[in-house]
Amino acid sequence: MNGQHAGPTYYRGWYHLFYQYNPASAVWGNITWGHAVSLDLVHWFYLPLAMVPDNWYDANGVWTGSATILPDGRLAMLYTGSTAELVQVQNLAVPADPDDPLLLKWVKYESNPVLVPPPGIAPRDFRDPTTAWYVPSESAWRIAIGSKNDSQRHAGIALVYRTSDFLSYELLPGVLHSVAGTGMWECVDFYPVSTESATGLDTSAAAGPGVKHVLKASLDDDRHDYYAIGTYEAATNAWVPDDPEKDVGIGLRYDYGMFYASKTFYDPVKQRRVLWGWIGETDSERTDLRKGWASLQTLPRTVLLDHKTGSNLIQWPVDDVETLRSGSQEFSNVSIPAGSVVPLDVGTATQVA
Repeated sequence: MNGQHAGPTYYRGWYHLFYQYNPASAVWGNITWGHAVSLDLVHWFYLPLAMVPDNWYDANGVWTGSATILPDGRLAMLYTGSTAELVQVQNLAVPADPDDPLLLKWVKYESNPVLVPPPGIAPRDFRDPTTAWYVPSESAWRIAIGSKNDSQRHAGIALVYRTSDFLSYELLPGVLHSVAGTGMWECVDFYPVSTESATGLDTSAAAGPGVKHVLKASLDDDRHDYYAIGTYEAATNAWVPDDPEKDVGIGLRYDYGMFYASKTFYDPVKQRRVLWGWIGETDSERTDLRKGWASLQTLPRTVLLDHKTGSNLIQWPVDDVETLRSGSQEFSNVSIPAGSVVPLDVGTATQVA
């Protein structure tokens, strides 16, 4: 599994995780969408492949995408397709049966692609649309797409498009943000966090008092995920970091281990923002082929603004994982002299916290 998350969402009682997957081998290629569902983010059921590369506009892979839940409950899925000519384009797919909570079948829009690289953007530097956010003053949605601008000192950028129907799009002037020297921005994520409460916010939560916005990019150059906290102005289509010295790509990372191509989604059930990342491991392709699989998903994490500092995010495994605990044993009043070892009988436990 390539691992990059594609459209994680909550739909009609089920959590859905789509991910890039090669059903034919344990190495990259033939990228399709694997699909798994869960009732609790802990126990997962594998479902049939959700989407496969079967059209000219995704002949070389069904790549990363994002889900948007519309006000009437319908779901729109935008995803990047690599065309037969290796051009990166954006495509629309919708559930074949909106009443199916498992989303087993999908219909690709007959006039795909809905977006192609704009002038000045290289054909292979235009990918990974975000979840859309709604701008009431425009009665329209916006999405961001990652790219780069080599004419501006190898700058990573996020382009923003406006749409009212997810079929036709307008490229807004300028960029959401740009950071010189950071290279191609993959898997851009853009979402609000509350400065006042310990609950997550829907992606369309309005900017303003009590709300900051997180901009995150996965840097193709060094394969790490960087984020920054800042202020979003919809009127000017601009996001400004609170601390320029901790800007995207030069400041904070979600994780300092192997963690890449992450994506968040808003969970309306527990009012939280859930973060997933991809662990690519360090095994060679030869080893992956011998063992028959490659790559892992992280435990899903809840992510919030750190209200004590206001300058970083805090994250921890979703509380659902507590259901995996089958028992507990506490040790108290244990004296451990310096330089000594004190054995503790923890029974047959496989984890200690």
